[in-house]
Amino acid sequence: MGRHRKQRSLRGYRHVVAGVAGLAVIAFVLALVLAPTDLEPANEQAASSTEESRSSVPATAVTPKPSSPTVTLAFAGDVHFTGRTEGLLADPAMAFGPISQELSAADIAMVNLESAITERGVEEPKEFHFRAPPVSLDALAAAGIDIATLGNNHAVDYGSVGLEDTLAAIAAGPIPVVGIGPDAATAYAPYRTEVSGMGISIFGASQVPDRTYQRWTATDTSPGIASTADQDRLLAGVSRATAAGDVVVVYLHWGIEGEQCPTPEMRTLATDLATAGADAIVGTHAHLLLGAGYLNQPGSTAYVAYGLGNFVWWEPEASSDDTGVLTLTVQNGAVSGSVFSPARIDDTGRPQPVLAAQARRAVAAFEELRGCAGLLPTPAV
Repeated sequence: MGRHRKQRSLRGYRHVVAGVAGLAVIAFVLALVLAPTDLEPANEQAASSTEESRSSVPATAVTPKPSSPTVTLAFAGDVHFTGRTEGLLADPAMAFGPISQELSAADIAMVNLESAITERGVEEPKEFHFRAPPVSLDALAAAGIDIATLGNNHAVDYGSVGLEDTLAAIAAGPIPVVGIGPDAATAYAPYRTEVSGMGISIFGASQVPDRTYQRWTATDTSPGIASTADQDRLLAGVSRATAAGDVVVVYLHWGIEGEQCPTPEMRTLATDLATAGADAIVGTHAHLLLGAGYLNQPGSTAYVAYGLGNFVWWEPEASSDDTGVLTLTVQNGAVSGSVFSPARIDDTGRPQPVLAAQARRAVAAFEELRGCAGLLPTPAV
């Protein structure tokens, strides 16, 4: 019997004894009301009545099982601290500005740091070179970023000396970095963590076939980046993490600069990674936004974001200043939802959130990119 039903019964008894004088009689009646919860029932009917009085839950009710935990993963694009963005490191805590709120809100946030972490070294023979001091990792951490990848074509822009400094900065830094290491075993290894009891493994690698890819892919005996030059090793790592029951994320550097649709090589790699068990595949390099959605592969729930564009961007002239934060919700081992929070890179190279009607237009434009990417708004299963 619930609390409110018990109060109604007490009022009925008080009406019966209203004309009876004496506190002893009232006490006696109250004792009769309360006694059944303490007395052994005389028969099955009494037992049923007494059991009902002990709980407000009907006998046929089933306590619902707790829902599966959800984890949010936020991703953004390429980050540089050179050119016009170098000055942002004067105040590392504010380097990313208001967009930090979107990154900090997620359980895990990740970007591509497209730069060697060094102040020394000799430039590699290539057109563009990017480097930043170790405080750049502090700026990432202050913005709510939990992990970065250096599996890209600028991580070794300053040769072996710059690579040595980069590895030292990572070892001493405030956040984990994937896609690079003193050997292949480290470079291709995922960062693994647990959130709300959910195991998550995150890999980083490059598919951009430039000098870094050709010369600086890590081997068993030499340092460098993780790349698809050793695709079998990458796929094997994804398969092992999947077999261990983890949610698997792969952050890739891939595509062609200025091309808004994924290449056949990108689509093939996404399919291969999904077959190996990857649950989310995200990437950058084209300097503009590309399509995002579920892989059009029967039986697959893999989510692919082919290009997240520039994010903290070093030069005024770029393929596009449109950017944003893509937040994925993961539940029951798969991506169950996505939210794109649009932004636009300002004159300082910093992404500024866009709001209201401008945001709605930006989200609609982002969703339209799914078409030439061959992706679906919901899983194929």
